[in-house]
Amino acid sequence: MGDRRYRAAPPGALRVEPLGELTAIFDRRSVQTHLVVSPIPEILAAMGEKPCDAATLAARLAADFEVEAEGDVHAVVAERLRELADLGLVAPA
Repeated sequence: MGDRRYRAAPPGALRVEPLGELTAIFDRRSVQTHLVVSPIPEILAAMGEKPCDAATLAARLAADFEVEAEGDVHAVVAERLRELADLGLVAPA
């Protein structure tokens, strides 16, 4: 079974503000603020406009940060996507 695909929030829905090692993400739709750490902001930034899966995001992140996209990176990205969906910051496609 392939990875589940997710859609990023619509443009303007999230306000992302770095706060040192933390990042505040204000979701205008739910009026909730989430405090997150890396790799959440990087995942959100790498998602793009079209639905994508963990393998696609792992490859994008690996290219940007010069790490291997296999194994741990893929697993971490897949888990973070599920968490982001639970928070409502991304949606299943």
